[in-house]
Amino acid sequence: MEKVYKLLKNVGGWNIAIGVLIIVVGIALGVINIVSGALLLRNRKNILF
Repeated sequence: MEKVYKLLKNVGGWNIAIGVLIIVVGIALGVINIVSGALLLRNRKNILF
């Protein structure tokens, strides 16, 4: 039984770590997306279609 509890503790810790990592990456990509969109809006007069 003790093996199961140790395994569950390790899996739970890894799940929390991966969840935090995914949140941080998502926020970083969102900020990059907003900044690049703002740059496009600022330079929209130079874009030719």
